[in-house]
Amino acid sequence: MKELILNLIDSGNYSEARKKLIEMNEVDIAQLLEELDKQKLLIIFRILPKEIAAGVFSYISNQLQEYIIASITDREIKNIIDELFLDDTIDFLEEMPSNIVKRVLQATDDETRKLINQFLKYPEDSAGSIMTIEYVDLKKEMTVKQALEHIKETGVDKETIDTCYVLNENRILEGVIPIRKLILSDETTVVKDIMDTDPVYVNTHDDQEKIASLFKKYDLISMPVVDNERRLVGIVTIDDVVDIIDQENTEDFQKMAAMHPSDEEYLKTSPWVLAKHRITWLVILMISAAFTGNIINKYNNILQSIVILTSFIPMLMDTGGNAGSQSSTLIIRGLALGEITTRDIFRVILKEVQVSFICGFVLAALNFIRIYFLEKINLLVTLTVCVTLFFTVMLAKIIGCVLPILAKMLKVDPAIMASPLLTTIVDATSLMIYFTFATWILHI
Repeated sequence: MKELILNLIDSGNYSEARKKLIEMNEVDIAQLLEELDKQKLLIIFRILPKEIAAGVFSYISNQLQEYIIASITDREIKNIIDELFLDDTIDFLEEMPSNIVKRVLQATDDETRKLINQFLKYPEDSAGSIMTIEYVDLKKEMTVKQALEHIKETGVDKETIDTCYVLNENRILEGVIPIRKLILSDETTVVKDIMDTDPVYVNTHDDQEKIASLFKKYDLISMPVVDNERRLVGIVTIDDVVDIIDQENTEDFQKMAAMHPSDEEYLKTSPWVLAKHRITWLVILMISAAFTGNIINKYNNILQSIVILTSFIPMLMDTGGNAGSQSSTLIIRGLALGEITTRDIFRVILKEVQVSFICGFVLAALNFIRIYFLEKINLLVTLTVCVTLFFTVMLAKIIGCVLPILAKMLKVDPAIMASPLLTTIVDATSLMIYFTFATWILHI
């Protein structure tokens, strides 16, 4: 299809190319535009019907959105904004430089401009910043027949009609009702008799992670957003929540790898920006790793007297780091899914002590067999290594489970306490344990 459309464009047969594009899904058209040079991209975008063009615009990358806005007329900008759902417009504007935002606002009518400015004032990643106002509202005095007629009249421009929201004269949220229930109910039934009067809702300033958690907990496809007086100001839909989950997961992965979170695509990000996102944590970890070197220098006399001890340092440090990472990964996931709360810290520690005892004992036993019987190394040295390994695994797993929970208590993202930072801490503690036991057991 791509080659066919490009051939039609090259031959100047724009009407036929337009027909082929109309047959395609908006997501596929957006993907096609991402692969084209900017000249052909603009040609294809401009021959699309305005309602399809708006849908495609919401799916393309921020870089292409910026290029298109900078290249088209004010009238074309107005057509796009008029066809876009408000939440998609806000998502787009939040990523644009100020000159692009200013041009878009200048091209819109007064009412739309006022709405956009209102939404842009909400805190980033809050319910208010991701909600849409395209929803169907009903009155509780309506009959089912009247409600369905109202949906037919107003629902065409709404983002979803699966759930309708029942409001009073002051726009206070009184209940919700799925369209399925309306369709299956008798036409003379009054809405207030069949609506859900205890809906799940969020405040405009609630964080998007809370929203995603509630969607998962209650299996929702949309959720009302209210102000402090419980007036309905918008709704959050499932497509936005999918984006939130993707964004939060990406952010957590980046933090767990000791990088500054970024929404930009990897291949479209300059090496300078990528380096800037990584260098801060690398410097912090490098400085913290210097403490590990200081510990080795402090006990240098032990290593000189029994050189064989040096060969076990990598194994002890790596095993400790791996053990701690296992625990921290599970705890971070549990905190993210709501399976673990900060109140569970002592239950978590108890469980990890049990797990670490089993893991530490098995690993120490296997290493005793390997070092003493297979490598024929001195018994006291073998005991030093194995006892250190046992306590290192126990301590690493306890540290790995406690740090994310402490971070949560301090309202810091638990993902920060993942592999790189945790490994640095465990490396230092494992060396201190190692040299302490070497001093006691080997009488150095």
